[in-house]
Amino acid sequence: MKVIIQIPAFNEADALPISLADLPTQIDGATVVEWLVIDDGSSDNTSDVAKRHGVHHVVRHSYNQGLARAFMTGIEACLRLGADVIVNTDADNQYLAADIPNLVRPIIEGRADFVIGERPILETEHFSFVKKLLQRLGSFVVRVLSRTSIQDAPSGFRAISREAALRLNVFNDYTYTLETIIQAGQTGIRTLSIPIRTNGYLRPSRLVKSIPHYVRRSLVTMFRVINIYKPLRFFMWLSILPFTLGGILVIRWAVFYSGDTPASHIPSLLIGVGLILIGFQLLIFGLIADIISVNRRLLEDIQYRLRKTASVSNQ
Repeated sequence: MKVIIQIPAFNEADALPISLADLPTQIDGATVVEWLVIDDGSSDNTSDVAKRHGVHHVVRHSYNQGLARAFMTGIEACLRLGADVIVNTDADNQYLAADIPNLVRPIIEGRADFVIGERPILETEHFSFVKKLLQRLGSFVVRVLSRTSIQDAPSGFRAISREAALRLNVFNDYTYTLETIIQAGQTGIRTLSIPIRTNGYLRPSRLVKSIPHYVRRSLVTMFRVINIYKPLRFFMWLSILPFTLGGILVIRWAVFYSGDTPASHIPSLLIGVGLILIGFQLLIFGLIADIISVNRRLLEDIQYRLRKTASVSNQ
């Protein structure tokens, strides 16, 4: 059982040694524990610092591609290196490394394939009241969309089995956290949420530039992912409003027309028919998107098989 702990890093030469200092070198149930740092095009000496502090593998982007890309680069590298379990943590020492064995245990015991650490949000002092509220609300929305029980959706502290990692895809270039949970829930990957601890505040988050910016990007991410995995249902829900309003207006016209009222109420009829046509168009869009999603699932299955073949040949 090989566990690789991956750390996406961008200009983290100062913080990285602190994060690496507490990483475990042994985990119960694992025969090998290795570390991997993904240097996302840093302009400082992040890669050199990682190597000097005992990191087994360093992968470097030639330019900054963002957290989501760095995360997936790490996943691909870990698969090539033969990881049975991949642990993702942050370079800013936000998460307590001593909890990594707890994060990995459900996967080693065969109880889950995707384990996410639940931070003590309400007890985190540097989180404002608004941020705590939005974290809770956002996690609730993700739970509904993904049909999982994940309590802390934005948490980057997670363990992923080899089988789950082979199936993961990230389309968004902003963050991987929400998208991978929704994807896991929609594709039947066994997920689990466990309480974890956090370290003291080291530096401001580079991902959350402002609360409105983060909320806007997160909503766009959730919109895109649910549209990718459940397009027909998504467009059916969108079509309900124009169908309903259009039906009401057409019925209104029919009632007045049959009542032999002097007014023709033609505008109601025209608007009603127009709304019904919009509803039909949305349903057609949903059917087309659903057909496309079938092709996407076939491509994902091909990708899974190619990844699996490549990772086996590299072992």
